[in-house]
Amino acid sequence: MSDSYPIVIRRHADMRQRILASQAAGERVGFVPTMGSLHAGHASLAQRAAADCTAVAVSIFVNPTQFGPHEDFDRYPRDLDADCQVLAQHGVRWVFAPEVTEMYPAHHATRVVVGGPAEPFEGQLRPGHFAGVATVVCRLFQAVPADAAYFGAKDWQQSLVIKQMVHDLALPIEVLVCPTVRESDGLALSSRNAYLSSAERHRATALAAALKQAEQDWLRGASIPDIEQAMATRLTAASITVDYAAVVAADTLMPLSPADQTTPAIALVAGQIGTTRLIDNLPLPPRTLPSC
Repeated sequence: MSDSYPIVIRRHADMRQRILASQAAGERVGFVPTMGSLHAGHASLAQRAAADCTAVAVSIFVNPTQFGPHEDFDRYPRDLDADCQVLAQHGVRWVFAPEVTEMYPAHHATRVVVGGPAEPFEGQLRPGHFAGVATVVCRLFQAVPADAAYFGAKDWQQSLVIKQMVHDLALPIEVLVCPTVRESDGLALSSRNAYLSSAERHRATALAAALKQAEQDWLRGASIPDIEQAMATRLTAASITVDYAAVVAADTLMPLSPADQTTPAIALVAGQIGTTRLIDNLPLPPRTLPSC
């Protein structure tokens, strides 16, 4: 582990040149895309990348195209120096921190639109969100043509969208999804947790509690509608406005039929706590169907 301050790079061409030179020298390069406001979850991704690779780049870019008109783009926390100090503790060599005009030059007119896993849940509730995500990640992969990119499992649907894009466009990068990092009371780490008041922070633990209840109910053989209803009830009891509480196929986000339930599933929740919207998920193991 190195405590040296990472090199901050602002230009697409400069970042790309450094990555290619590193690879030409025989290094394996890992990449962690972020929007900054880094926490221990981001740090865990940098640690994983540093363990797998000989050089690590992290991007810090608050992407305007993935925020809706009434979402929190303007108030999203930004502190590049604090973020670089975090990354210095985890051996990150470069921080790519472009301006919006660098990522979206004048007269840009191309978007990456992904179907399939981008369509339900967040795709329905936040029109255009995943087109913004896919477009900026594709652009970042051009600037940082690393060998592997690391994402957190908390944004499960996003990770599926990015995997789909990489597969469909034959992008030469491996996408690795790392476990969600949680507080001691189960709350998944998120930059948006900083928006919560003390009372809201306490109520937010219902997200993780609902998911653990779903896991227990799943393993004892409860029906999917009953599991989903129990999750929604638990969230509502904590005064969380429920956007969704669902159990679906982990790899496709499609509904599960009884015959599908021996394949991996995932429980997903999303809801509004005051003015803050949070999402979370928990993978569910294959379960054995009762014998006839």
